[in-house]
Amino acid sequence: MATKRKATDVSADASAGTAGGGGTHRMPPCTNNLTTALLMDTYQITMAYAYWKNGTHERPCAFDLLFRKNPFAGEFTVFAGLEESLRFISNFKFTEADLSYLRNDHVAKDMEPAFFDLLKNLNCDAIKVFAQMEGSVVFPRVPLLRVEGPLMVVQLIETTLLNLVNYASLVATNAARHRLVAGNDAKLLEFGLRRAQGPDGGVSASRYAYLGGFDATSNLEAGRQFGIPVKGTHAHSYVQAHVGMEDVGDPRLVHFGDTNGVVCDDFKRLVLDSLDLLNLEVRDRLPDHMKWGATNQSELAAFTSYALAFPTGFLALVDTYDVLRSGIPNFLAVALALRMCGYAPQGVRLDSGDLSYLSLRSREIFTKTQELLGASRAGGFAGFGITASNDIHEEVLHSLKQHGHAITAFGIGTHLVTCLRQPALGCVYKLVEIAGAPRIKLSEDVEKVTIPGRKQAWRLYTKTGHAVVDVMLGADEAAPVVGDRILCRHAFVASKRAYVAPARVEQLHHLVWDGLRGGVPNGIDVSLAAARVRCKESITQMRSDHLRYSNPTPYKVSVSEKLFEFIHKLWLENAPVGEIV
Repeated sequence: MATKRKATDVSADASAGTAGGGGTHRMPPCTNNLTTALLMDTYQITMAYAYWKNGTHERPCAFDLLFRKNPFAGEFTVFAGLEESLRFISNFKFTEADLSYLRNDHVAKDMEPAFFDLLKNLNCDAIKVFAQMEGSVVFPRVPLLRVEGPLMVVQLIETTLLNLVNYASLVATNAARHRLVAGNDAKLLEFGLRRAQGPDGGVSASRYAYLGGFDATSNLEAGRQFGIPVKGTHAHSYVQAHVGMEDVGDPRLVHFGDTNGVVCDDFKRLVLDSLDLLNLEVRDRLPDHMKWGATNQSELAAFTSYALAFPTGFLALVDTYDVLRSGIPNFLAVALALRMCGYAPQGVRLDSGDLSYLSLRSREIFTKTQELLGASRAGGFAGFGITASNDIHEEVLHSLKQHGHAITAFGIGTHLVTCLRQPALGCVYKLVEIAGAPRIKLSEDVEKVTIPGRKQAWRLYTKTGHAVVDVMLGADEAAPVVGDRILCRHAFVASKRAYVAPARVEQLHHLVWDGLRGGVPNGIDVSLAAARVRCKESITQMRSDHLRYSNPTPYKVSVSEKLFEFIHKLWLENAPVGEIV
């Protein structure tokens, strides 16, 4: 099983030189030690050998890493995985063990020993990488990365870069979509570790869900690795493990904030008395649909023991037996007892049933209890948190918003980390230039036709502050200018074109790795914290119709007039001419 390197110092390492202007730095190794030089498809090494054998392995080239379609039937994507990509590039090197494996594998039976001597000293010092910044909202066809350098090494790192970007961007996008539907006020908790695709999938999902807007994770390893806040309460098994109050150990509880050691000698008795109080002063004064009878005493015992263990963070799972007829009144009894001892209970968690109905009824009971008992005994009860965690996904959040609910936090697992609606983003890595000559890949499927040459990309904004179009230009073209009209053209449909006079212009591609100058330029912050902030800010700059849940408006991606003409010139030059006989 893969081990994870501790990454709590990632941000410090990655941004050590960001305060200064010049200079570069190298990144520490990838957080997953499976990200080695051999984490590639076999055809990478066979092509590398063929390039070397043919004497073309040092030809300068450029590859674009891009995707062709936004995921989840949406119209935006969040770019993630750049930090890990730079860590990989910083440390790319074949070890003796790597080379020993290759030499002895059948794939190398025709390879000459001199090739392995070359691999022994190979690294990424001769390449450059230009990229959009991690956490940014990105769109199809606009390259996420452009990798320039000697053909062999640029080809060798293809699969690893795709692996590091594909899943990361998919999860970050999924998380951002959940945040948009849930709204900014709800707490979003990632609970997906047990359903993730292995340990790396679980830890990576926690990391990129946090980047995309989630507030915390249940995954302690991800918390340690990346400094993500961790949250968790108890499971149904904890409730089931109790039979009655005799299972509650030491019943004493020190009053909150009491430096003199004042102790509640029998918290169990206080809980039972509180339940009697609720039955007498609250239950019988509630509407019939909110009343309860005899509650489950093993559940009450479980809540009591958990409150004794965590009096400052008491949040109870209330659906083991019956939410409204047992879980909620038992929680309130323990909450009243805690409040008498100076503590502030946190709330409840719902993990089954009709979440809309149960959350609204629970809120009614909390509010009514505070009204009936008064602020002196039940102050704050009306504002108890209600966390829901019943196989929640984007559609459920949308439905809850339509039907109404009183949930304050959502625990989301399976659908988030597995990206059940779309299991892959589909990034590709395409050659766009070789030895200074732009290259194009043609296809009967226009979506798969590549945009040739090294390109620069810019985002144009209107006076409202919203992004309106991403436009790609040739590397030698002048940048768009604020206030100057620029003709933006669809890359392949001649009739789709429009003039834009931008109120603001944003450069999308930045030099993030310069091997000859030592690595990552100082000032490039690829930390998780920076990417998380960037994601939130980038989303606020998009129009709401591009982000909406249903029938979002496609965002425009275009090319300049000069690049449009060049694409079609090269297309005609490379497309074979048919002959009708």
